[in-house]
Amino acid sequence: MTVDEAAHVPVVIVGAGPVGVTAALLLARRGVRSVVLERHRDVYPLPRAVANDDEIHRILQAAGVGEEFTAISRPANGLRLLDSRHRVMAEFRRTPHGHHGYPQSSMFDQPELERVLRDALDRRPECELRGGVEVTGVGPDTTGPVRVTYRDEDGGEHELWADAVLGCDGANSLTREAIGGVWEDLRFEERWKVIDVDTTGPVRCWEGVDQVCDPARPATFMRVSENRYRWEFRLGEGQETVRELVAPWLPSSYDGDFEVVRETQYTFRARVADRWRSGRVFVLGDAAHLTPPFVGQGLCSGLRDAYNLTWKLARVLLQGGDERLLDTYESERKPHARHVVRLAVAMGWAMTGGQDSAAAFRRRALAAACRIPGLTELAGRDLSPPLTAGPLVRRGVRRGLAGTHCPQPGVSVGGRRTRLDDVLGDAFAVLTAAEPGPALTALAHGLGVPAVPVADLGDDGTLAAWLRAGRADAVLLRPDRVVIDVVPSGGRDFTSTAAWASLLHTTRSPVPSERTAPKSLLRSTTR
Repeated sequence: MTVDEAAHVPVVIVGAGPVGVTAALLLARRGVRSVVLERHRDVYPLPRAVANDDEIHRILQAAGVGEEFTAISRPANGLRLLDSRHRVMAEFRRTPHGHHGYPQSSMFDQPELERVLRDALDRRPECELRGGVEVTGVGPDTTGPVRVTYRDEDGGEHELWADAVLGCDGANSLTREAIGGVWEDLRFEERWKVIDVDTTGPVRCWEGVDQVCDPARPATFMRVSENRYRWEFRLGEGQETVRELVAPWLPSSYDGDFEVVRETQYTFRARVADRWRSGRVFVLGDAAHLTPPFVGQGLCSGLRDAYNLTWKLARVLLQGGDERLLDTYESERKPHARHVVRLAVAMGWAMTGGQDSAAAFRRRALAAACRIPGLTELAGRDLSPPLTAGPLVRRGVRRGLAGTHCPQPGVSVGGRRTRLDDVLGDAFAVLTAAEPGPALTALAHGLGVPAVPVADLGDDGTLAAWLRAGRADAVLLRPDRVVIDVVPSGGRDFTSTAAWASLLHTTRSPVPSERTAPKSLLRSTTR
């Protein structure tokens, strides 16, 4: 066993997929060093995930690759449910300008996203990627420092010691096994064929995702990029060829270019790990939850995990934050992930209606429900509901802004147009509907963050309207832009400062964020 020369590192990340690399980038932007261990030498070249939403685009912005992702992605119209004859039953429209400042739905090629993330990782001195290695052990002590062993391509055995370990190592996670986690089965398992095709042919599409609700042959179809298309079909008894399966989307006479990039079979499962943390060892992404692909949220949930955990871990590691802060990772993310998994399962059932005696009734009920005015719009909003109440989400009897995300409009600062998060930086922030009073000023000063009147931001009134609709005069935003607490309309202070202040208390001076608010906005914290 070789003890690496730099044997102690703040964070070891197991797995260099999109979740692991995004976590490394988010930590790096807060000054936390990490070593990423990955069994492959290079990006896996075949497409897998193909869709994300505006919240995920905002997370990629926070990781420093927002513009790069914009360049490789394609806005999509949303989701349609089709019957067995491909007639539209319901339509869940997505807009080009969502709550988070990006298209509500985007298509992309996962290898291109991974290359963007890897290139950004190469530019960060805080990150080191070690490819071509196999992690062989985590722990057994998970309370820290945590021992991580791995084997290189030459068979050499190595060990590292980490203050924290993030297991982004997929469905067969060794890290999950190390913390004693087991799967909770949410009772969905089906075999599907996935086909990715390159063609310049006249493929019939609406620039969104189609779910064909046919119990005999349920299918999913989408355009991923200019000439790339994806089809997914539940496996049946027949052995149709690719061209036979995709025939409804192409003219029968078409005989032009048609390259099958990938044809494979997957088992779609719905599972959530019963535990996501032991001491300083955590699981993220597919190591923590498996989501059927019917609402395009599998990778999205993993990136939400990374965003939720990394700011908390950085605060504990660098600023002496309370260890209880790390408890909120599982308590916040697990219910949220379970909700998304169940939503995907419900969509899967909507596509097939099931195979039991009540299947025909469920299909008729679905068709009828889709005709109810406003129902499809309401259902389409529920992909990312507010976080449940907890130490970092102070939700009262009336559900307000706490636990929801602050919108991200375009803002004007110093005559330059930019995005809100680029102005606020990576830290906490207080947004106020008016000039902050002494209590807000003191609290903001204690957290070392700006108290920003939204009227100063030049955002065309988006933030003021959001505060007004939420009956709030001010909000405290977490670094992941979730509202912790509010000052109710006409109030003078936050509703429950004592409940969350102890968790945010640090024993060391704050480490400066890479992105900080302009000085013109900081003036309100020192008045």
